[in-house]
Amino acid sequence: MTAPNELRLLPWSGPEGKPCYLSTDDNGGYMSRLADNIEAVQLGTAAELLEEASDTLVDQEARPEDLRRLAKELTGALRDVLRVATSRGHLLAVSESHCF
Repeated sequence: MTAPNELRLLPWSGPEGKPCYLSTDDNGGYMSRLADNIEAVQLGTAAELLEEASDTLVDQEARPEDLRRLAKELTGALRDVLRVATSRGHLLAVSESHCF
């Protein structure tokens, strides 16, 4: 996924919440595949949470603690999806710049 000498933003954070990056020319390498798989899980989790949120918001009997838990989970999923989008957007920009 990365062009030579380009860094890939990984779908997890390092110590103290700092971003992690991968530098590799091997798109099929272990770390690249691991990152791809984790991104897929994160996007799947976000889709499931979105469906749960839709159901919870129409439930007149939803308790405040249920809504707080859901908001916390949605916040984490949104953070993950934003990181995936940022990484993939950067990869698209890099790949387009190498086409010319």
